Amino acid sequence: MSDIPQALAAVKQRIADAARDCGRDPATISLVAVSKTHDAATIRTALEAGQRVFGENRVQESRAKWPDLKAAFADVELHLIGPLQTNKVREAVALFDIIETVDRPKLARALADEMERSGRQVPCLLQVNTGLEEQKAGLHPDSVDSMLRLCRMEYQLPVIGLMCIPPVDEDPAPHFRMLAEAAERNGLKVVSMGMSGDFETAIAQGATHVRVGSAIFGERDYGEQPAEA
Repeated sequence: MSDIPQALAAVKQRIADAARDCGRDPATISLVAVSKTHDAATIRTALEAGQRVFGENRVQESRAKWPDLKAAFADVELHLIGPLQTNKVREAVALFDIIETVDRPKLARALADEMERSGRQVPCLLQVNTGLEEQKAGLHPDSVDSMLRLCRMEYQLPVIGLMCIPPVDEDPAPHFRMLAEAAERNGLKVVSMGMSGDFETAIAQGATHVRVGSAIFGERDYGEQPAEA
């Protein structure tokens, strides 16, 4: 854990360098520190080093770690970056500050209903399956515009941007470019793309948020991870 502040500083410097290389202001790019599978003590080290935006994959895991951390660090912004099942929507809306993985009308409706019930509006991103991978969640790229219209017109869901995870065995740049163009076409300001191995490429293609885990916290030990019910 003693290496986390240095690793965090190094990632932030790489973000700044990548931004300047393509003529962008580094302040327009937000680092989402991916803390999934890491315990509260490890996360606290990053918080004490000044990091305030984090990403988690699972509602259940986040519920065990984050209420106390958010109570201690009130300005934290917590993103859900993993798939969300409709039976976890109430907990997700209560805990997360941004939900990045809206990928189907049923989920969008459930989120909108819960936000109306709770009075808590949580900004959302649509997840796009840019590589058309069968095993991966996300909207077909051709359905982004129609899904966005549905969310805006029928559900009044606060969609602010798009997110993608390109195929691991392909050049990510075309996927990032596709996502950025879809966001611009629809007037969306947030583009979440790029991880530890490719975030500089994502920045060059217009990312506003990059999701970086292993470059900050080291390799993850997944151990026995129970499936979410």
